[in-house]
Amino acid sequence: MQAALEEAQKGKEEGGIPIGSVIVHDGKIIGRGHNRRVQQGSAILHGEMDALENCGRQAASVYRESVIYTTLSPCSMCSGAILLYGIPKVIVGENKTFMGEEELLRSRGVEVEVVQDPGCIALMEEFIATRPQLWNEDIGE
Repeated sequence: MQAALEEAQKGKEEGGIPIGSVIVHDGKIIGRGHNRRVQQGSAILHGEMDALENCGRQAASVYRESVIYTTLSPCSMCSGAILLYGIPKVIVGENKTFMGEEELLRSRGVEVEVVQDPGCIALMEEFIATRPQLWNEDIGE
C-alpha cells in the first residue's frame, strides 16, 4: 500500500487527483500508476487504469495471479478492468471518502480487503476539501 500511496502523492504534486495504484505479481510490482486525467487530459486514466497500462502486455495467467493495491475504492470503470483481466484480489486503502464498486467485485468472486489507511484518508479528505470541482469531475458528478 505504501507504493500506491507514493503514486497518489505524485499525482498530487503534479496537480492531479491523488489516487495511486500498484499491481503485484509474485511479490514484485509489475505496474504502478496514479490518476493522470488532469496531467494527460484523459477521460480514463484513473490510478488503476494507469497501473494496468504501465504493466504492458501480460499473459492472462499473470493477471489471474496478481493483487492490485489502490488508495481509493475502485470506481465502476476500474472495477470493470479488474474483472476483465481476472485480478482475484484488491486491497483498498480507504472507502470512507468514496465507495466504489466493492460489492460488484465481491459478487464476481474478487477478494476485496479495505484497510482504512489514515494516510490515504487524509490525502483524499484534503483534496476533496480544497478541489471539490475537480473531484466531482473525476467521479462523474
